[in-house]
Amino acid sequence: MTKTALITGASSGIGKETTYVYAQKGYDLILVARRFDNLMTIKEEIESNNDVTVFIVDMDLSELNSAEKLFKKIDDANLKIDVLINNAGFGIYKKFEDSTIEKEEQMLLLNMVTLTKLTKLILPQMIKRGYGNIVNIASTAAFQPVPTLATYAATKAYVMSFSEAIAFELKDKNVFVTAICPGATKSDFGVSAGYEENSGVFKGKPTSKDLAQFIYKSMVAKKTNAIHGFTNNFLTFTSRFAPRKILTFIAYKMMNKNKRK
Repeated sequence: MTKTALITGASSGIGKETTYVYAQKGYDLILVARRFDNLMTIKEEIESNNDVTVFIVDMDLSELNSAEKLFKKIDDANLKIDVLINNAGFGIYKKFEDSTIEKEEQMLLLNMVTLTKLTKLILPQMIKRGYGNIVNIASTAAFQPVPTLATYAATKAYVMSFSEAIAFELKDKNVFVTAICPGATKSDFGVSAGYEENSGVFKGKPTSKDLAQFIYKSMVAKKTNAIHGFTNNFLTFTSRFAPRKILTFIAYKMMNKNKRK
């Protein structure tokens, strides 16, 4: 029986590349993002090159109660989800005092609240069937405070902690939860935040396509926490032995190297 994967933030970057990977593996897809035209283009491309079906939903998941609305659309279409990939998210790269409360609230809703609600709504059907996978996109920013990225890093710390906790709770249910922790990745995320694609923190970094392959492999391996790349693994391991103030300073210097003015 063909399995179905729900992927949020699927219209560009990491989400878009992940749709291609799962389509190639034979998954039917439910793709969610704000940009309808992009979703339609992806749907047509995937269905013309793969023997799978793509169901699209254009929706802004940073809005309050968007998770409930999305779940109702899926339920009304009688679609069952075997894999939930909570990929949608964004960051605000500036001092906290300089950001707007409206934008901060949108990010909190998208990165944490919608992710949690979708997991809560979809999990019961996975438990009932006796199998499922939930993949939450966290970040290496989850491992330390990051000045000028303060709220984003805090949301990703939440995603990682939440994922690891429910993975433990579900270990006897045959439902597996994986927190993916990428470092800097070449994608629309970084460019839109104010960084040149090939300079500073993103220079020489892996692509969204590289990360999409890693996401699938980590899910299949049933990993609870998967850090992308040897360097990121090494840095997160060694960070355990450094004082928090030093980690905060290093994170600030790294994330603000050659930032676009």
